[in-house]
Amino acid sequence: GPRMKVSKFYFKTTREVPADASDVISLEYLLRAGFIQQVAAGIFSLLPLGWRSEQKIRNIIREEMNAAGALEVTMPVVQPRSIWEESGRADSYVPPLTEFDDRRDRPMVLAPTHEETVSLIARSGISSYRDMPLNLYQIQTKFRDEPRPRGGLLRTREFVMKDAYSFDADQAGLDASYNAMAHAYREIFRRCGLNAVMVQADSGPIGGKTSAEFVLIADSGDDVILQCEDGDCEYAANVEKAEFRKLSNPAEDELPIEKFATPGVKTIDALAELEGVPASKTAKVVFYTIRGQVHVVVIRGDYEVNETKLRNATGGDDVRLSTAAEVSESGFVPGSASAIGVDESLVVVDDSIPLSHNLLAGANEDGFHLRNVNYGRDWSAGTVTDIAEARAGATCAECGESRLRSERGIEVGHIFKLGTVYSSAMDVKFDTADGERLEVLMGCYGIGVGRLLAAAVEANHDGKGMMLPSAIAPFEVALVPLGMASSPEVRSAAETLHDDLSGADIEVLMDDRDEGPGVKFADADLIGFPVRLVVSPRSLEGGGVEIKMRSDPASAAVIVPVSDVVARVKSVLQS
Repeated sequence: GPRMKVSKFYFKTTREVPADASDVISLEYLLRAGFIQQVAAGIFSLLPLGWRSEQKIRNIIREEMNAAGALEVTMPVVQPRSIWEESGRADSYVPPLTEFDDRRDRPMVLAPTHEETVSLIARSGISSYRDMPLNLYQIQTKFRDEPRPRGGLLRTREFVMKDAYSFDADQAGLDASYNAMAHAYREIFRRCGLNAVMVQADSGPIGGKTSAEFVLIADSGDDVILQCEDGDCEYAANVEKAEFRKLSNPAEDELPIEKFATPGVKTIDALAELEGVPASKTAKVVFYTIRGQVHVVVIRGDYEVNETKLRNATGGDDVRLSTAAEVSESGFVPGSASAIGVDESLVVVDDSIPLSHNLLAGANEDGFHLRNVNYGRDWSAGTVTDIAEARAGATCAECGESRLRSERGIEVGHIFKLGTVYSSAMDVKFDTADGERLEVLMGCYGIGVGRLLAAAVEANHDGKGMMLPSAIAPFEVALVPLGMASSPEVRSAAETLHDDLSGADIEVLMDDRDEGPGVKFADADLIGFPVRLVVSPRSLEGGGVEIKMRSDPASAAVIVPVSDVVARVKSVLQS
């Protein structure tokens, strides 16, 4: 292990909270502990402590990727814009590409991701089915000019990412590659000491294919995930994607439609209350503007519309709630609207509606509603699908029994089955055994390295500082001698311990500053060394060295004889 003393190390901690960091605990602690320095919005330097932590994360990632059979490469940050034109993403990538012209006036970009570049490697490197499966990965810098970088390392503009890309000849091969990466990701997060859950995710602009996120459960997270409460049911999904078992209303014979006066009734709740029925007996209309046209979106009154599901159902990129002006210009009556008499190409309905009979709905006339409205008899829609937002307490769609619970989390990894999106655009083809020429099936797999460090802090801290797991803490042991200048015994015991621990391959940092115990303890707690060893005249009188675990701040320090320290430290680090 490295022999390292604070006097020879870069060690700058501060007590004051940086002005813009107070609401994100990982940013506050990483800045105050001297792990990182902000250079510009969303752009950071990694200082020696931060570098040591990130290096340990990189090593864990590298070992697990290699074990999964992936091969390491490096692809350039600066790329010709022409390859992005080839894939069709040059103008559509969000946030827009950062572009410049080189000295020969050729348009160049800073790469936010590397699907195009890796497709070039595959195009020349894969000729036959025998060249696959192939998985290439890198741990490399990327740049995305995010409009709102925030949260320190959680959302930056320049960042280090591990991205991997798999190439397979058939669907079974892609499935196997994807599953191998899912397994590797589980191992990576487990070894980093993090409880990450694999959740079904929305594929976003890539579209269509399977995708999953790995989410670290943390109250500060900006992702909402729903998990089945049953320990045996594995279901977990991002709220954008989550499905649930919809409860049907009791079956009824269809009754004739009736119009009735509802003066002043503008909301579903007021309507249900007036009639003395639950909200599940109503058909609620929400107006959305999709591709510039107002659509009538109908959902049962006890559910809410999920805009991501609506976007996927309609293929619209620009789904948003319609303005009051748009609604009235389109001839609709807000507060008393229904889809009756509306062109069905402009109607989207949640699949809970056809399950229910004799619903209450608007009469498209101010101050009036309808009873006994039935889908299929009285109106129909161009699109019928699940567009409802899952909520905590809903029934799990997978097991059909237990309830979903909602948790907040931070996305730390994402895996996608891309299929042939890039291979068809970039002509990545191979010869089959029968001499056919087919498009290669691709997958892509990403972990934000700096983000992983920040997420680990979000999930592991207390009021005094970080409590990083020893696998990713910059050092495993803080060796804190007190009164070294005046006590030769303390100095000699500290030096011996420093040598013994280093010799046993334990990462130890010795705080040899001429500072009082308050300062040294506060710094050790802020940085979050998993083990703190204190050597003082008092501890030596008591028979040795005080040992204390950072993860158990309430426990009293225990005195251990100097000769037993290495064995004791090894055993606590392993546990």
